[in-house]
Amino acid sequence: MYAIIETGGKQYKVSEGDIIKVEKLDAEAGNTVTFDQVIAISNKGMKVAADVANATVSASVIEQGRDKKIIVYKFKAKTGYHKKQGHRQSYTKVKIEKINA
Repeated sequence: MYAIIETGGKQYKVSEGDIIKVEKLDAEAGNTVTFDQVIAISNKGMKVAADVANATVSASVIEQGRDKKIIVYKFKAKTGYHKKQGHRQSYTKVKIEKINA
C-alpha cells in the first residue's frame, strides 16, 4: 500500500515505514505530523479524487536539518561582473507511520 501526498509544493510517493526529507515543517523532533493533502492511494487498485477526500497520512518527525551547501555563481563575460553566493536548504526528516484511508 502506498500513497501520494503533497507538502511544500512537492509530491511524494510514500509507504508505511518510509523515511523522507520534506520542506521544513514547524515541528520538533519526536512530534507527530499529519499530511491531509493526499492525492492518491493504491491498495489493490488506485483511488483518486473523491475517494481519498478524507484520507490522511501520519508521520513522526525524526530531525530538523540543513542540506549540503550549493554554490550559485553568476558571471558575465568581458564586464568584470561575477557574484558568488552559497545556499543551504532547510529540511525536515520524517518517518511515515500510518496511511489512514
